Amino acid sequence: MTQLLLTLISAALINNLVLHWPLGVDPLLGSERRQVHALGIATTCLMLIVGVLGYALYRWLLVPLELTSLRLFVFLPLSVLLIGPLLKGLSQVFSTLSFEGLWPLLLGNAGVLGLTLINAQDDQGLFHATALSLGAGLGFWLVLSLFSDLRQRTLDNDIPLPFRGLPIDLIGAGLIALVFLGFSGLIKT
Repeated sequence: MTQLLLTLISAALINNLVLHWPLGVDPLLGSERRQVHALGIATTCLMLIVGVLGYALYRWLLVPLELTSLRLFVFLPLSVLLIGPLLKGLSQVFSTLSFEGLWPLLLGNAGVLGLTLINAQDDQGLFHATALSLGAGLGFWLVLSLFSDLRQRTLDNDIPLPFRGLPIDLIGAGLIALVFLGFSGLIKT
């Protein structure tokens, strides 16, 4: 149980998919302020579902049939086919949030496919894959919220013309990555 909790915290804070591994940066830079929590919930749910299903398909179908080289041809359609029903289900559960227009952001999120490949590479069990998937999704949501707040603060300040827009966003992402680097000493193994 302790190992699962440490995996969850490590995936969210220390080995964050957006900051430590540069996966899932496109939705981070392309999201709007009003859809931050909807995108965070949708990405967390998608990472959890695709991560667990991808691990199960890989370990219990592709490995016994010796078809491990086809993992990309299984993981990519799995994530693409689950986006539509997931957004429809989340819009019914969370009726106050707008999930419209999130399909391209979820489709272009390399963090989902990267997480599934990491789960397939690490053979530490289904519960570890579940904790890693949930931690990665929660870490993405945390970084998305922090980055949205930072972006809102930069809009209200007087920033020199060459740094407006994407340059100040990238500088802010680098500073958030440095802050998360401070968590690297949090868990000693």
